[in-house]
Parts: sequence; structure tokens; C-alpha cells
Amino acid sequence: MKKQSKSINLICFGFGLTAKYFVKELIKNKYKINLITTSRSKSSINKIFNISYKNFYLDEEKFDKKIIKYINESTHILVSIPPRDRIDYVIKNFRKYLIATKKLKWLGYLSSTGVYGDHKGKWVNEKSKLLTTSETGINRIIAENVWLQLHRNQLIPARVFRLSGIYSLERNIFSRIKNNHISYYKKTNHYFSRIHVKDIALVLFKSLKFSKAGEIYNVTDNFPCSYETVLMYACSLLKTSVPKATNIKKLKDSEMRHFYQESKKVSNKKIVKNFRLKFNYPTYKQGLKSIFNHFTNS
Repeated sequence: MKKQSKSINLICFGFGLTAKYFVKELIKNKYKINLITTSRSKSSINKIFNISYKNFYLDEEKFDKKIIKYINESTHILVSIPPRDRIDYVIKNFRKYLIATKKLKWLGYLSSTGVYGDHKGKWVNEKSKLLTTSETGINRIIAENVWLQLHRNQLIPARVFRLSGIYSLERNIFSRIKNNHISYYKKTNHYFSRIHVKDIALVLFKSLKFSKAGEIYNVTDNFPCSYETVLMYACSLLKTSVPKATNIKKLKDSEMRHFYQESKKVSNKKIVKNFRLKFNYPTYKQGLKSIFNHFTNS
């Protein structure tokens, strides 16, 4: 296999937690990164992990046109901006520039395992039917199809990563328990999957070498289970009682209601095999214990 260059020109369309952990993983592996990001804040020069980077303004309809020259020079692009109203705004604003670029080797589009919808607690993989009825899930399916079509028709080296529920040191169940922000509903045969953000970054890093353009990859840990199971374990670490379940009729958030209407176990066999992957946190227990220990010892 061709040796991977250690110097890359990376554009992150959206620079949230996952993108930041990806950059951190690249730096850990001795990559030299020329980093460009986008956000809804003013264009500026910033610093993260001891590297300087340029941030450019981007919203649904407007963007700082200075970013165009960096698209032309990019070797790697990560897209984490979610689509809205059936539109992927990275494609809408930058399609012609992406098609024209000559140096692009890798484009990762971050989607969601929510596209699978309800499979009655059965296992799903990358070839399973997409049954979601949620607005968010339908938007994701449409965006995925457009990116993959750009690969087929224009040879843009796009691959799709379907992320399961993300947790991290920064965002986790412990803070919700402590702040009494837990809302859950007891339901038999309800399974969902999750992934620590550090392992998402690891998957993205491994994909630079092992993934193929035009492919779809589930990004999830080894152990799908119920939300109540995760909650009970977190409460056991905190030595606190498990909050009472909520009547599903009182769950006001429409996405939360969809969450409970859908049950599936998401398979990660493809990334484990193709990427020669060993997770930092194979299940929620290792991930939550690591977060708990961090706060206990800090």
C-alpha cells in the first residue's frame, strides 16, 4: 500500500468536538497539519494544540470567499455540518470548487446511525435498509446520497461515516445525572449504540490509510444496549440512586421520542476488520470508567 504522507492540508467544515479530537489524533501520530476550519463566527486566526489555524465564516447562505483558494489546495476534508431542510450546505456552497480541486485524497462525511430507523432490536450493518422516519434521519440520507453520487460522477473521494451516539469527557451522562437532567423511558427490547469521541477520532485516522472512497462505515463500539443499562452503571460509579423513569407522553423533545421508537444493534464488524481496529473504549463501561476516574483524580 502507498505510504501515507505525514503532511496534509486539512479543511474541517464545522469544527466541533469530533473534528477537534481528529486533529488531536493526527498530531499524536506526528502529522504536520495545515488546518483550515469553518464556523459561524468571524474569520480569524486561532490556535489549538499548539498549531495555528485559519477559521472562515460560513453559514447556510454566505461564506468568506477567501476559503476557496484553500479548497483548491486541500488534500483532506472533514464535513461535520449537519444538513437541514433536505440541503447539505457544504455541497450547495462549494460543489464546483470541490469538483475542480486536483489534490484532494480523502473526504470524510459524518452522518449518523439514526438513518437505519427502527429494526425491532435486530442487528444492522452498512447494507441494511434505511427505515428512519425522523426529519433529521431523512436529511442525513439525502446528504449521504449526494456525497456518494459526487464520488461516482465526479470522482470526489468521499466516504460516509455513520456515527452512533457520541459521548466524551466533555459531554457525558455524569453531568446530566448531577444536574438532574435525566429523562428516560423504560422499554423492553430497546437497544441503541454509542461511541466515545476518542474512538471516532481513531477510526477517522485509520481511515486515511484503510478506507475506500464511495464506501459507508458504521462507527460504533462493541456493545449496543439500553439507555437504562448505561444509566444504571453510571449511577453505580457515582454511588447514587437511579432516577425514576419518565412517562413517554411527557418526553417533550421530538428527537427523544424518535429515539425510543427506534431500536437496533449497530454492527462495527466492517471497521474492525478493514481498519485493523482496537478501540480505546470497546464498551460503555471502559469509556464511562475512564471519564469517572478523570474527574475523581483531578
